[in-house]
Amino acid sequence: MLLEKQLETLSQKGYGKALKELSNEEVYAVLLHLVKDLTEEKPLIDGERKVYYFSAEFLIGKLMSNNLINLGIRKDVKDILEKNGFSLSEIEEIENEPSLGNGGLGRLAACFLDSIATLDLPGDGVGLNYHLGLFKQTFKDKKQYEMPNPWIDENTWLNKTGKSYLVEYKDFALRSRLYDIDVLGYKGNKNKLHLFDIDSVDEAIVKDGISFDKENVLKNLTLFLYPDDSDEEGKKLRLYQQYFMVSSGAQMILEDLRKKKIDLRDLAKHVAIQINDTHPSLIIPELIRLMMKEGITIKEAIRIVSKTCAYTNHTILAEALEKWPMHYLEEIVPQLIPIIEALDAVAGERSRNEKTAIIDKDQLVHMASMDIHFGYAINGVAAIHTDILKNTELKDFYDLYPSKFNNKTNGITFRRWLLSCNEELTDFIDSLIGEGYKEDASKLDELLKFINDDKVLNELLSIKDKKKADFVKYIKDKEDIDLNKDSIFDIQIKRLHEYKRQQMNVLSIIHQYLEIKKGHYPAHPITCIFGAKAAPAYILAKDIIHTILCLQSLINNDPEVNKYLRVVMVENYNVTYAEKIIPAADFSEQISLASKEASGTGNMKLMLNGAITIGTDDGANVEIHQLVGDENIYVFGKDSDTVIAHYENEDYSSAKILEEDEDIRELVDFIVSDEMKEISGKDGIESLERLHHDLWTKDWFMALLDVKDYIKTKQQAIEDYSNRRVWAQKMLINIAKAGYFSSDRTIAQYNEDIWKLK
Repeated sequence: MLLEKQLETLSQKGYGKALKELSNEEVYAVLLHLVKDLTEEKPLIDGERKVYYFSAEFLIGKLMSNNLINLGIRKDVKDILEKNGFSLSEIEEIENEPSLGNGGLGRLAACFLDSIATLDLPGDGVGLNYHLGLFKQTFKDKKQYEMPNPWIDENTWLNKTGKSYLVEYKDFALRSRLYDIDVLGYKGNKNKLHLFDIDSVDEAIVKDGISFDKENVLKNLTLFLYPDDSDEEGKKLRLYQQYFMVSSGAQMILEDLRKKKIDLRDLAKHVAIQINDTHPSLIIPELIRLMMKEGITIKEAIRIVSKTCAYTNHTILAEALEKWPMHYLEEIVPQLIPIIEALDAVAGERSRNEKTAIIDKDQLVHMASMDIHFGYAINGVAAIHTDILKNTELKDFYDLYPSKFNNKTNGITFRRWLLSCNEELTDFIDSLIGEGYKEDASKLDELLKFINDDKVLNELLSIKDKKKADFVKYIKDKEDIDLNKDSIFDIQIKRLHEYKRQQMNVLSIIHQYLEIKKGHYPAHPITCIFGAKAAPAYILAKDIIHTILCLQSLINNDPEVNKYLRVVMVENYNVTYAEKIIPAADFSEQISLASKEASGTGNMKLMLNGAITIGTDDGANVEIHQLVGDENIYVFGKDSDTVIAHYENEDYSSAKILEEDEDIRELVDFIVSDEMKEISGKDGIESLERLHHDLWTKDWFMALLDVKDYIKTKQQAIEDYSNRRVWAQKMLINIAKAGYFSSDRTIAQYNEDIWKLK
């Protein structure tokens, strides 16, 4: 009753009308006002020690549903709105999704903030307030094009703080402005996501898609996440961004300490800084510099900061282990040069091994090396990933600092990836085992007692059918694409990258297409759904997108084939799209080359919603496999030891495979077949030929090594799907065992082993 009165009061105050007389947009604004008011009443989580989670991206998704759930009022609000003629889901659709992240790294950071607050731990996120995000993906002529993705309007979750800090570069200084977004814990109190911005940013400088003057830092600094770094100006802009984030954040932290009258020498007692991948690594020399300005010697400052910072490694891919040329640093942040040289000297005293140097012989500064030498904890994000770091990729560092290394298998917040996006499944689980799992996800295990209950199994299948029907309607309304809700929904949703091997999925689709053309029909109709963005300068990734879109056109318009097989690549895949796709998924494609996917978190979201994994023993798939058992996952492909040996021996040859195996050769050569070229159009043929050439001559991530086993394994999954009772049991086991992958568990482990907050 009180809630209804509050909504009516806000309606009258804002629009001079009763709630039932408002438009959907006005209801959204009223609801936003209500949630912010209720959040304002929540106290900030406080404690003697606090973690600051520094990350280049926070893929937080739309916040309305999540905040209503965490406030414990979503059902009441839904009922009130329905009484007044509104649909809460329609109101929630109005919200712009914040353009603050890209893929798993950013989504993980968002889940972690949710769990830190839920566990009532003092911990804030620190990042940048990107105005146009990564980019909005559009498809034209079966190709990806990038457009700006503005999201900030008058109805925003951003709160002005009035705080600002001077960030000094070699030739100029900028004043950062701090905006905060409140982060609510589940039925608890709040922390903050701190986002730094500048007043002079100018969205009008963006022309022709996402092109802009990369040298005009005063106007472009916070425009885009990961600006194109295929040229020197783009690389330097990234460095400008990273220093802007860490300098502003470091000044904010030291200001917080001063307000509490804490001596800066006691920094490590009161502050833990988590460096999320290498993008925020300059926090180490910047904190040392700021402490030296306060009269602390460099030796003591290094000792203090080394006890304050911890580093999470998210990948073994060289492109993500950033290395900055010294001359870039001299040109942009020369004040850090003497500190980085001093850090390199200390590292040199600890080890003469060139592989552990911070500044290498080519005058490149290795961010990860600095993090490892001068961080007190180093963690990987899945058991196999951490083992690879210790045994191969970072072995020289592990030999130096064995006690620093630890594993923290990633997790996801169930508040968003079950409670918010799959109400039907949530309500059903509530009816079976109660609501205790919402705060202790391990209690999902209690579902296993229903493994032979036909009524429960049938209801699980019924809920999946409903979520598939919902998605069919959603994509029809959004993209005017018709899908068969009774087909298997085979899902691969993740950043487009060769190591994630969307190109191998393409080859399996070509196999299925050719089989149908020969009169060999699958045991069940299947719809292959992709969602992915390719980095603007990542040509081969864009070629893979083009190939998928060509297959989509070829297959979906062929009446002989489309009864059994369809292909869809959704446009502008984001968190909102994921929330629709994941509850509808039957197959979860986790097909990265073993040893290359550090963890993955999509695999966790999909299993939680009853999808069955088809994957390599890579990343967190290994732990999923251990939890659900051989019968409830479809594992294929060479193991990580075999793959690593191929790289070490340099003995993998895709050309040899293609010359010796005509079946695989037929699939690869189909990419440049007459049918594909005709669909592609003259301007797209080069893309097809480039991908075809890469598979013949390079295939760096060994799609051809695993493709036959992959096709065979997927065929088995399609056949097994037809036994609906057995399939429902697989679903139930996956949902029950997903509890381990709660980010609440992950954060509890970070706190116990690394942060030690309470």
